[in-house]
Amino acid sequence: MASQTSKLIVVCGFCWLMASVILLGQGSPTPGTRKAERWKALEQSISFTEQQLRKNADDLLWFQLLGETAVVDRIRYAGPPSRSPDNSNPQGKNNEVIITAYTFLPRKPARKLPLVVLVHSEVHGDFNTRDWSRLVRELIEQGYAVIAPDYRGSTGYGPDFWHLIDYGGLEVEDVYRAREWMLDTHRSIDPARVGIMGWSHGGMITLLNLFQHPQSFAVGYAGMPVTDLETRIRYRGEDFAALLSAPYHIGKTLEEDPIEYRRRSPAWHASKLQTPLLIHSASNDADVKMLEVEKLTTALQQAKKVFSYTAYTNAPTGHAFNLLDTPQSKNSRQEIYRFIGKYLKPPHPVD
Repeated sequence: MASQTSKLIVVCGFCWLMASVILLGQGSPTPGTRKAERWKALEQSISFTEQQLRKNADDLLWFQLLGETAVVDRIRYAGPPSRSPDNSNPQGKNNEVIITAYTFLPRKPARKLPLVVLVHSEVHGDFNTRDWSRLVRELIEQGYAVIAPDYRGSTGYGPDFWHLIDYGGLEVEDVYRAREWMLDTHRSIDPARVGIMGWSHGGMITLLNLFQHPQSFAVGYAGMPVTDLETRIRYRGEDFAALLSAPYHIGKTLEEDPIEYRRRSPAWHASKLQTPLLIHSASNDADVKMLEVEKLTTALQQAKKVFSYTAYTNAPTGHAFNLLDTPQSKNSRQEIYRFIGKYLKPPHPVD
């Protein structure tokens, strides 16, 4: 039934998209600002609708892939109100933001479960089966409960939610509230055995959570994490700088407000680390270069913090290589599981 529903969603969505394209073709834009703007708005509308359809179909796959080994649920909770000054409804400007998250509980739980808060990667990414199903399955097999939030700015929830992104800001608190929701809702979870892990942009959010809520997590893992926005702008160039300074991101350039950029950069908060932490980087990472990760590790060393760091040389594909299905990826994940397992003590730890 779930498979048929998934196909129906995709087919209906495809028909809608094709109809929209035909209408666009019948009214191709002529010179003029207003028509060009309408054309762009229609293209964006199609893109967001396609994202939502894809998200709805992918949601069904979680139940198909993991339903036999885990109790899977899709839940919603409240994140902090938006900081955005562009609010078309002033009456609701102080309303909290609705955050969607996915929860997984082992079908044969122990008396008290450890919890992993799993933070998805990418700016405007989302939690999906393509990137995360293997990792979630392996965590469940060890006896972990998992919650994975689609924090503000995630893809698949329409343009309004997409534009709520607060890069390195309120998205951090959205993730922290996922932890709180899980502990408030499931008494079987041990509040002293909660870990957090993420890759890339999710690694940045993981680090900021550890620094801002040091007593709330027993362990953390950051894979190829974004650590310093100034360094990142230097090697990513003008397009990345423009992305961060957009009104729906930080809203200012680095030159206009360097202190705000540092506030959102984990490397500048290394002295706050109190939690066992494992960090990974890859020498051939074209997304988050090793020099950026080592901006953080150097700051941690200077602050005399204890942490673990593994730098991989020419790992397959570089960025987030250990989410793949290769022997080296599996060995790297085993290192992660052994590290977090020391502190979270799952019922079925890896050898």
